[in-house]
Amino acid sequence: MKPTDGYIEQDSAGIRLLKRSKKGLLRMVFGRTGLIVLLLVIQVALLAELFIYARAFTPYYYVIEAVFTVIMVLYLFNSSHDPTAKLSWLALIMLLPVFGALLFLYTHSNLGHRILKDRFAQVSKESSDKLKQDEETYENFKKDAAEAEGLARYLKRGGCHPVFDKTDVKYFPLGEDKFAELLVQLQKAEKFIFLEYFIVDEGLMWGKILEILAEKAAQGVEVRMMYDGTCEFALLPHDYPKRLAELNIKCKSFAPLTPFVSTHYNYRDHRKILVVDGKVAFTGGVNLADEYINAKERFGHWKDTAVMVEGEAAKSFTLMFLQMWNVNEKEPENYEKYLNSPPHRVENAPGYVIPYGDCPLDNERVGEWVYLDLLNRARDYIYIMTPYLILDGEMETAIKFAAERGVDVRLILPGIPDKKLPYALAKTHYRSLMESGVRIYEYTPGFVHAKVFVVDDREAVVGTINLDYRSLYHHFECAAYMYEAQCIPDIKKDFLETQNKCRTVTHDTLKNESFNEKVTGVVLKAVAPLL
Repeated sequence: MKPTDGYIEQDSAGIRLLKRSKKGLLRMVFGRTGLIVLLLVIQVALLAELFIYARAFTPYYYVIEAVFTVIMVLYLFNSSHDPTAKLSWLALIMLLPVFGALLFLYTHSNLGHRILKDRFAQVSKESSDKLKQDEETYENFKKDAAEAEGLARYLKRGGCHPVFDKTDVKYFPLGEDKFAELLVQLQKAEKFIFLEYFIVDEGLMWGKILEILAEKAAQGVEVRMMYDGTCEFALLPHDYPKRLAELNIKCKSFAPLTPFVSTHYNYRDHRKILVVDGKVAFTGGVNLADEYINAKERFGHWKDTAVMVEGEAAKSFTLMFLQMWNVNEKEPENYEKYLNSPPHRVENAPGYVIPYGDCPLDNERVGEWVYLDLLNRARDYIYIMTPYLILDGEMETAIKFAAERGVDVRLILPGIPDKKLPYALAKTHYRSLMESGVRIYEYTPGFVHAKVFVVDDREAVVGTINLDYRSLYHHFECAAYMYEAQCIPDIKKDFLETQNKCRTVTHDTLKNESFNEKVTGVVLKAVAPLL
């Protein structure tokens, strides 16, 4: 392996690419991060000064404020926004009329993301016909899964998300299980490896993966890597793509943070995708950092899940990756090169798989509507694991209605939270859900990061989509929907085994919650959709 200006270090954990330079607080203050923070503070200060100046400018302020508030209230009542979000915006505007209204106009304008939205629409249009639905497979799905055919039709309408059969799905109940299989599959790569992750951090997990990626790239395998821009701000140096290029790995960050305020940054790439040769693909909650495989302890034991899709369905994840990659590319992508390979079928694999993605810029809440469809069609049980429970009115009503019509609805959430504010917000939903018959459990050993739905022994979803506003409204997400796949009993078994390690939430335990947590939850609930 060739030297790269001191970028590469290698030890028992694999390859590390962090440059020897200033560390810790000094690096943050005097580096790019410090510059971004400083310029953002200056912009906020200038906006605050402008606001104060405008308030003192005219004696007619209060009359204008009242008229402005009335106009905004009428506008909100007649808008198409989620009803829960409307209430939050109304509360903010009534308390802080001018500031609240200006913040609303800013966050709901196209400022900062018009180009991104247009580019996504263009890429989606260019690639919408690149994966054809096999008609025989679809007709068989209609016969075998008549109750789910409407969901398949919706996913087909909302994007290029065909139904696949003869695809094997392997379920991993822990991040370390996924990691072990991932290393095996990476070693098999012959043509290309695509990675797209929300979080990438130096350590054992990423070091071992990077070591294989470097070896494969040296052998002529095409390797592309993409991560969300928040990594560049918090975890990786801003020139990380350049460093990976030294290993013949193409790399970019999605929406890297810059010193300028923009609504563009509200939309993060929360997806976790790894594809090998278009034959095998991984997705789920597991990012590329050591806490996800319990090699480093954060918030107790880290409970996460993932799936490996082997077969033609892996091409859906290939297409999702290429669509995201090409958002800021000037040259057209040769999709056929990666999608028109000979069919890879697992002949004895039962059931059907529909990989799908969710884009926050197209007014289609795919992630939420898939969950709602499962809740509304469940007959016997629906078991859910999620790290966050910040529900809009539609989702809360659907969960409660499922329980009230006799469905066994169970939720597993963290026992040790990674963030205290979302944890307090989640608890504000507990009492209402439990009164409808929903059973709630908290994972005693630590933190649950899994995003899992399993229904009636026949349907399941494993992916990246949390039950909170950010996942359902603001993030790029992905998942795999499965019908009668071989792994569904494994998912149910894992849920029940995890439940045995949980404490049961009761009305008595709710009474014993701390006063501060209760107050925090009540206050934050008023603005939950805005967080």
